[in-house]
Amino acid sequence: MPNSIGTLNEKPLHAALKQWIALPDDSIEVPVDGFTVDIVRDRLMIEIQTASLSRIRRKLTKLLERHPVRLVYPIARDLWIVRQSRNGRKVLGRRKSPKHGTIESVFEELVGIPRLLVHPGFSLQVVIIQEEQVRLYDGSRNRWRKGWSSHERRLLQVVDQWIFENPRDMQALIPASLPDVFTTADLAEATGQPVWLAQKMTYCLRLMEVIAVVGKRSRWILYKRSGSTEA
Repeated sequence: MPNSIGTLNEKPLHAALKQWIALPDDSIEVPVDGFTVDIVRDRLMIEIQTASLSRIRRKLTKLLERHPVRLVYPIARDLWIVRQSRNGRKVLGRRKSPKHGTIESVFEELVGIPRLLVHPGFSLQVVIIQEEQVRLYDGSRNRWRKGWSSHERRLLQVVDQWIFENPRDMQALIPASLPDVFTTADLAEATGQPVWLAQKMTYCLRLMEVIAVVGKRSRWILYKRSGSTEA
């Protein structure tokens, strides 16, 4: 019988993803090595994280000492903001956010755990979703939120997923249109991402040994795909 440890304070997005991922024979919320693991599938430990990945670095690292581990991380391709009254009983408005997450968005968080993907027992499952974020008015003085605070996140639909079982799989995120030797600016242009995100990509990919530094051009560091001989 599935174990319900840890579900009392579970957020809706986390619970919905767990339900979407779990198979009939999986065990849910299982105590393992002093932690509670979301899903256990045979020997595989599956952990779902909807917030900062650096928060669970210690947990993942300890579990990897004895078990294969898969980390599941959602990215909202489409996001709707729902504003509710303070008691949550009345919807005051609903709008679609102009922001759209992409698979490259995962590098915003991977900078906290870039070396874990090098571990032979670690894999990463990125789930691209449509999401609804509920906000309640609490009078907060945060000038960006203007008195509104995030209350909960809800899964509307899963639209795609990517599974990375080793660093080589990350090469799929380097556009084929890039020359063999490229800069962060080249990567940003080819992926349609801002330079600051391309910088996080190159940082992570370099630590995963997916790309290597081969020189410098003006102020730009030059990179090449690992295994390439061109410089």
